[in-house]
Amino acid sequence: MNRDVSLHRIIDRSEPWDIAVIGGGATGVGIAVDAASRGYAVCLLEQSDFGKATSSRSTKLVHGGVRYLRQGNIALVTEALHERGILKNNAPHLVHDLAFVVPNYQWWEAPFYGVGLKAYDLLAGKYGFGKSRHLSRQEVLHYIPTLKTEGLRGGVLYHDGQFDDARLLIDLATTATRHGAALLNYAPVTHLLHDAAGHLHALRFTDRETGRTHTVAARCVINATGAFGDTLRHMDNPSAVGIISPSQGVHLVLERTFLSGDTAIMVPHTSDGRVLFAVPWHNRTLLGTTDTALENVTLEPVPQGEEIDFILETAGQYLAREPKRSDIVSMFAGIRPLVKAPRNSHTAALSRDHTIDISSSGLLTIAGGKWTTYRRMAEDAVGQAAGIGSLPVRECITRGLKISGSPNSDASETGCDKHPGGSARGMNSELATGPCAITAEEIIYFVRHEMARTIDDILARRTRLLFLDAHAAIAAASHVAQTMATELARDRGWVENQVVEFNALAKHYLPSLI
Repeated sequence: MNRDVSLHRIIDRSEPWDIAVIGGGATGVGIAVDAASRGYAVCLLEQSDFGKATSSRSTKLVHGGVRYLRQGNIALVTEALHERGILKNNAPHLVHDLAFVVPNYQWWEAPFYGVGLKAYDLLAGKYGFGKSRHLSRQEVLHYIPTLKTEGLRGGVLYHDGQFDDARLLIDLATTATRHGAALLNYAPVTHLLHDAAGHLHALRFTDRETGRTHTVAARCVINATGAFGDTLRHMDNPSAVGIISPSQGVHLVLERTFLSGDTAIMVPHTSDGRVLFAVPWHNRTLLGTTDTALENVTLEPVPQGEEIDFILETAGQYLAREPKRSDIVSMFAGIRPLVKAPRNSHTAALSRDHTIDISSSGLLTIAGGKWTTYRRMAEDAVGQAAGIGSLPVRECITRGLKISGSPNSDASETGCDKHPGGSARGMNSELATGPCAITAEEIIYFVRHEMARTIDDILARRTRLLFLDAHAAIAAASHVAQTMATELARDRGWVENQVVEFNALAKHYLPSLI
């Protein structure tokens, strides 16, 4: 996956692309995989880096959504549970089973949550990760010795999936490329072009590396920009009514000692109507999340003080050692592209099901959904796009398509055990800190084969160091920039600017630096 090759493939094509996708998150890249594997000619343009805005900022769970079951959305839960199983089969190098404990402190919690989680098991069917069961007080403390013991009666154990979102996204991008798609990051779309009849037939984008503008013709254009979806819809039609209701979710990262062992905690009900997770991830403890309605969206959302306090306070009700701000080694925020509901609806109550909107010009917008159901979202979007673009009908094959990096995928394109990217930084890696923990070999690989173009690309998404230890990421910034500069033929001024920009960004990952 080479940026220069992708750029020339996109701009040198003489015929219209079958499908042009705008947006390089889970939904957009998933669509590129689906379309390319069906044999359609597909290109994808991303304004920043792949997964920059939302798809690298999840709770790192592949799950059916226990709380949606409580809302009575059986269809959504069933679909997500089935997709969870499909994703584990197709990407076993990145998706694995994770046991969760729901601690019980009230007499009614054990039967109430126990029945609900048995229903969760039944809905999963053959895609189940393991059976739920009741735990005694002693068993709960065996799994999670760092829980508060006062008033603890027992608990319920159940299973869901865990993954590394940013790494899976790059492997999906590699899969799409392997099947013939052309993907390009740092290529913001600036105009949508319509013919005399008002039909959308092309787009214009800027290559941020050169500053040059290019025009791309396509039989169908898909808007998969997530939280930025309305911006593109207004570009297509200035009078379009907004459909996105953005919501911010915040996660805090603590030392591993707050959650020893390999089992996560799920708090099924919090004061804001969500669930709270404490999850072991890359030798850290991940706490989240919040649900805060937003007016505006940005590529780099920032955790707010009340969100930080809410997570710390809620976690402190369950952990024997109550976490404080000084315990946070990193924190991050992501924005959910929820579909608008009636006025005064709380975002935590909105369904995460996806919606497809087709404008009068033919722009297809897909919004909503979540990481777990990205494949099904892509299947639906490509099916609709084929009709818009008058493309030949071809069957979706992604249900059984192995993702690059997994066993039995195309070895010539994956090589996750043969190169310094992929699973070398995968779910079982230990956290490596220090300025030189990331080798020059790795950095060069990420630049040449994974389109990394900034310090942030490498320290936030090709590796997860910024998300795991913000101070260590700041210390590593100069080393990364100097190595990248040699590979990209950049001068000393570029290195200095990169370090300044990254340090300014990284301060938002530490409450002490905000």
